[in-house]
Order: sequence, then C-alpha cells, then structure tokens
Amino acid sequence: MLRPATLLRKLGHAVVDRIWRLGFASRFLFAILTHSGTAFRRLPLTLREIYFSGVLSLLIILVSGLFVGMVLGLQGYEILQRFGSTEALGTMVALSLTRELGPVLAGLLFASRAGTSVTAEIGLMKATEQLKAMDMMAVNPIARVVAPRFWGGVITMPLLAAMFSAMGVLGGWLVGVVFIGVDDGAFWSQMQSGVDFRFDIWNGVVKSFIFGIAVSLIAVFEGYDSAPTAEGVSRAITRTVVTSALTILALDFVLTSFMFRGTS
Repeated sequence: MLRPATLLRKLGHAVVDRIWRLGFASRFLFAILTHSGTAFRRLPLTLREIYFSGVLSLLIILVSGLFVGMVLGLQGYEILQRFGSTEALGTMVALSLTRELGPVLAGLLFASRAGTSVTAEIGLMKATEQLKAMDMMAVNPIARVVAPRFWGGVITMPLLAAMFSAMGVLGGWLVGVVFIGVDDGAFWSQMQSGVDFRFDIWNGVVKSFIFGIAVSLIAVFEGYDSAPTAEGVSRAITRTVVTSALTILALDFVLTSFMFRGTS
C-alpha cells in the first residue's frame, strides 16, 4: 500500500504534468497561428488537407446523418403522437439537428476519422525523423506539416456538420412523410416557421466551427507531442479520441448555456 507522501507526490506530478501540457498546447496554437500565412500561401497544401479531412469523411458523415435523422423521425413521431402534434415533427427534427446533434455528432465522427489520421500521420513523421529532417533543411515543420492540417480541419468541420444536419432532416422526412404518412406540407411549413436562422442555424455553425478548432488542435498537438515509437503513436491516437470527445461534450454544454439562454 502506498504511503500518503507517495500518493501526494504522484498527484502533484500528475497535476504539474497536465498544467505543463496545457501551457505547451497554448504555445503550440500560437505557433500555428504565427505560421498560418505560409500555409495559405502554399494553397495546394491546405487544399490537399481539406480534401483529406473533408471529402474523405463525407461518406461516414452522410450515412450517419441519414440514420440519425431516421431515428429522430421514428422517436419524435411516437412522442408527438401522444400530444396530437405530429405536424411539428419537422420542427423537432430540424431543431434537434441544427442545435445539438449535428455539430456534436459530426464533431465526434470527425475526431474519430480525420483527427486520428492526422495524429497518426504526424506521429509517424516524428517517429521516422521526417520532422527533424525538415528542421535541419531550414523548413519549419509547423508551417509545412502542422498548419495546413490544422486549417484543413477547421475549414471542413462546419461544412461536414451542415451536411450531417441536412441528411438528418432528409432522414426524418423519409420516415415521417414517406413511411409513416405525416402531411408533407405541414412537415416543411412547421420546420420553416419553427427554425430561426440566428438562434438555431447560426449558433449551430458557430458550435461546429469551435469544435473544429478544438479537434484539429488536439489532433496535431498529440501527433507532434507523441513519443517517437509505435507505442507512443498508438497512445497519442487514443488520447486524441478521448480528449476530443470530452472536449466536444464540455464545450457543447458551455456554448449552449450562453447561446440559448433566454431564447424561445
């Protein structure tokens, strides 16, 4: 059994290590922003990362959004039928997706697919000393490798969240109107009257943009900070998934408390 002094020492070491990593991540973000001009001047680098993070993630985003919308249509119809408000199914599906499920689930899927790939790629480049070789050739690895991947994720995340929500609405329409028989005109008219651009759609876009910054920063940071071994890269990938998921859920609560407080 560990003595109290040993436990206290281990606890202090863990706290200091977390604070040090948080400070290093803040400096790392500042370095990325400082060298972002180079990434945008070399536009093909950033476009390639947009394709890698966005286009190659479309399949899982669209399919997941469709099935989430279909589940919302089934569950929403069951609930609204009890109150005689099945015509409001479109509003319920759209609000659920644009406010919460679209940005959050798209962020989780983005972290699982694109975030882990970015971490693995940068981690393997570090393990094979490619980053060190760039540094020796006077090529800044943050400007050449990290910044394009960071901005590729930041740019694509809101677009993926919007596509997720759109496919979710389509899935809700398929179940509610085509399969169950809710009135088509009531479905769309209630949705248009019940969804506000500023408080619902725009706030969802802001959420997805912030999630994109958080996930992209975590992915590139964990890859750049990983131990240059196979085990170190695998642990960095695990940390990317876990940290991204917890960060998205925590940010979602904070942003929701500020965005939708006092709105109808």
